[in-house]
This record gives sequence, structure tokens and C-alpha cells, in this order.
Amino acid sequence: MNNNFALLETVIVTENFKNEHVLKGDVGTIVEIYTRPSLAYEVEFVNPNGETRALLTLTPHQVRHLSDDDVLTTRPLAVA
Repeated sequence: MNNNFALLETVIVTENFKNEHVLKGDVGTIVEIYTRPSLAYEVEFVNPNGETRALLTLTPHQVRHLSDDDVLTTRPLAVA
């Protein structure tokens, strides 16, 4: 698995973060890359109107690249 991600890349979260209303499969954007003390990504999740709904620092194993087999969908925030 390729865990190399780029700044402003769109990614998919691979775990649930219910306290932050982010669920496995949600789409976010990498807005910062950290290399110390270990590799991590600041990922922003937005509402359809562009407002930030969550900003999480995630490890490479907590995000993945989009694939041609992915289907993008929506759900009410209350589900998270």
C-alpha cells in the first residue's frame, strides 16, 4: 500500500471518529503534512457549503487514496 500523500490531496478516512462526526469512508483534504515526531497528516473535512466540520491529525494508516472503485456519497451529519 502506498502511504505517500501530497498536500491538498483528497483522501478517505479508514476509521471512525464519532466524537468529531467523521466516519470511515468520509472524504477529506490534506492541509498539512507533519514529519516530526512521526509522519502525520492534518486532514480537513468540510460541509457542502465549504465550512470546516472537522480538522484531524491522522497517521498514514488512518487515510487512504481514492480509487476508481470508490463511490462518493453523502449522509446527514447526525448519522455520525
